[in-house]
Amino acid sequence: MKSVSLFATFMLIFAAPAAATPQSTNAQPATQQTASAQDDDDGPLRGTVTDDSAWQDTGIAIAAFATNADVPTPANTQGTQALGIELARIVFNDLRFNGLFRPVGPDALPRPSYGQITAPAWNTWHGRSAEMLVHGYVRANADGRLTVGCYLYDVALQNELVREGWVVAPNDWRRAAHRCADLVYSRLSGESPFFDSRIAYIAETGPKENRVKRLAIMDSDGANHRFITNGQSTALTPRYSPDYSRIAYLSYVDGNPRIYVYHIDSGRQTLVTQSGNPTFAPRWSPDGRYILYSMAVSGNTDIYRVSAEGGGTPLRLTDSPAIEVGGSYSPDGRQIVFESDKSGSQQCYVMNADGSGERRISFFGGRCATPEWSPRGDQIAFTHIAGDFRIAVMTPQGSNMRRLTNAWHDEAPSWAPNGRIIQFFRTERNSGDTSIWQVDLTGENERRLRTPVGASDPAWGPVLP
Repeated sequence: MKSVSLFATFMLIFAAPAAATPQSTNAQPATQQTASAQDDDDGPLRGTVTDDSAWQDTGIAIAAFATNADVPTPANTQGTQALGIELARIVFNDLRFNGLFRPVGPDALPRPSYGQITAPAWNTWHGRSAEMLVHGYVRANADGRLTVGCYLYDVALQNELVREGWVVAPNDWRRAAHRCADLVYSRLSGESPFFDSRIAYIAETGPKENRVKRLAIMDSDGANHRFITNGQSTALTPRYSPDYSRIAYLSYVDGNPRIYVYHIDSGRQTLVTQSGNPTFAPRWSPDGRYILYSMAVSGNTDIYRVSAEGGGTPLRLTDSPAIEVGGSYSPDGRQIVFESDKSGSQQCYVMNADGSGERRISFFGGRCATPEWSPRGDQIAFTHIAGDFRIAVMTPQGSNMRRLTNAWHDEAPSWAPNGRIIQFFRTERNSGDTSIWQVDLTGENERRLRTPVGASDPAWGPVLP
């Protein structure tokens, strides 16, 4: 986060909020706060999200962030108190959709005072059977920036588990909330964070016979949406570079395919390669130096590698009469998973990064398409085609195949940065409308990610620097 002050973060870790006039702690909870999580016990915390009865088993409570003085800010003209509620809602929504936690959010909980952020009213939370408690605060600084603090407590032990703080520009306030959710998630699960990340996708408008497809990006929860291309040429299959600084995507201009790299900070676009031949699915190498893609020449489709800087002669990695598409590197860059019909049907294969040692890994019936290697390296997500199209996972050896979705047409999986959530797009049977969905590795926590228009080809970027 470029607007974070390292000194301020250091001070926040070791210092409590300054004393302030306490706010009322008797605010009544909202009567309903819905969540889509199931009631199976698949995580370390328990809790429901309904009315007062939820307080009998809340698990993790996420109270409204307090403020020392309720003043307007460019982040929320209603004031820092309203902003504190929004911050807590984002943390709640982040944590409730990942398959590990069942939190209760600020609309169903009392609002702590500013002084209670570092001295929780333990009896209040013991009485609600909360096991974990998230407190936070937001202050408006004289320079126009905001200070946001996040604290996680173990209620039973009356002990602080972790705290962190950030000084951010007003337009970065949502990132502070995602950072807080990442802090809680990592401390309780022991896994890497992923909420403070962004998603690239293809925005679709118009009738299905003549769709306009534009490159778009947004936060991991769908906020801060913006279009990157204007739709005058079709954009397809975006992917973030490993350092988040660039997006590679395929564009058809005058019917000719080109692979571009979009530089996020400057908005500059670089042409990587172009051809009169059909070209598909650009993918980054883990070190960001190369881009894999597929190209059909004289009816024969192979996988190629080209410098991400553009220029130079592409290196062909496969050489067979089969159709070979969709290379995805293993995290260590030593192997590539791809799809090929050399066995007579569309199946998934793994080869060494230089194109040697090809071996088929899918032997479970149906077809295997659009494989994507997990950031952890332990699984491969793919589209399993057996009548319907479903998202599935398997090991890199092709074992332990599991289908995670059960709709008519789900395809093109993309992993969250920590390798626990998979994003994909769903096509409706009659209308052809497309939308982005997410599912965790249990297959039991599925949700739609809202976008302003139709959406396909999602690509999850790494955690933001």
